[in-house]
Amino acid sequence: MKAPIPINETARIAALRRYHLLDTAPEQAFDDIVKLASYICGTPIAIVSLVDTERQWFKSKVGVDATETHRDHAFCAHAILQKSIFVVNDALTDERFANSELVINDPHIRFYAGAPLTTLEGLSLGALCVVDRRPNSLTLEQENALMALSRLTVNEMELRRISADLATAVTEIKTLNGLLPVCAWCKKIRNDDGCWEQLESYIQNNTNTDFSHGICPDCIKKEF
Repeated sequence: MKAPIPINETARIAALRRYHLLDTAPEQAFDDIVKLASYICGTPIAIVSLVDTERQWFKSKVGVDATETHRDHAFCAHAILQKSIFVVNDALTDERFANSELVINDPHIRFYAGAPLTTLEGLSLGALCVVDRRPNSLTLEQENALMALSRLTVNEMELRRISADLATAVTEIKTLNGLLPVCAWCKKIRNDDGCWEQLESYIQNNTNTDFSHGICPDCIKKEF
């Protein structure tokens, strides 16, 4: 069964893009987390899965060769709708998944447990999941450990986002660093092409800065 679309889907996808993780190379921090999840939960498969618009993509994985699957078949598309762990003890006896391609075909999922990867804003971008090819269950201790590992995963994602934001900020600072040729009369700036443009236009074209306009108290006194 295809999972419902979250009510905050637009904001969720926008947040996912800001983390700059989709289609990136493997990283040791995420690989260590899936290995721990697999070991603690006693399952042959563990995955850090990010749910995109049409697919689930695997940032890190152990026990499977695939790097992504269609979102319509994704167990993790159901997990992102939960606040805690989403568990399917035996997919063949669950009408939502019994006919799923991921159950009938490779990797032949029978057991699934996924802890949502939820940001500080409450947006679930994917799941840290463990999978078995036979019916299974987790103890309370294993569930708690899986949730703890999901929080560590989100922390790693946050570090990557902050790093990307800092790199962008440094680039913007470098862009505006040095002497800027400004017209003493109209305050336009001469760009690299030798053309003169408004201050707001120049800054918007060279940084991610936007403007909201108003009138300062001194100008109000002068003009009004």
